[in-house]
Amino acid sequence: MLDDCRTAQERWGGVNELIDRWLAERQELLVIFCGLSGVKSFQDNDPEYGPKLRKLCQLLVDYVSAGHFEVYDNLIQEGRQFDDTEGLKKAAEFYQIVDSTTESLLDFNDKYVEIDDLGALVSDLSHMGEMLANRFEAEDKMIDILHNAHKNEVFEIENK
Repeated sequence: MLDDCRTAQERWGGVNELIDRWLAERQELLVIFCGLSGVKSFQDNDPEYGPKLRKLCQLLVDYVSAGHFEVYDNLIQEGRQFDDTEGLKKAAEFYQIVDSTTESLLDFNDKYVEIDDLGALVSDLSHMGEMLANRFEAEDKMIDILHNAHKNEVFEIENK
């Protein structure tokens, strides 16, 4: 029984840490995004905003990748371990929303890897903001449905 408790604590504590780290990356992404989205115009090869744009692109790719290759898999595994068929079904709907934003966000990164043509950056940032808002809302719902919904069950397992 002690081994079961350790395993549960390691498993769910690890998921909590993964999600916390991922949400911290989201916060960092948002801070840089907001700093850039308030700018009214950009110059090509802009020495002031170019490094910030590169950082935004790097964080964006890291965030999207962590979601697809770590966080969502862990959330789905958690839903399966708790035999949460309804939660998995709802989460699949939200995942479709998340997935529909991925290509646009990665296209943004590809377009602005180089900062030599920033003519459309203001409108692209606006579009990116909409994509991020939709994505974050869907991700938060997935976390709520597949992770937060099982907190009481996890607590009971850990305290057996």
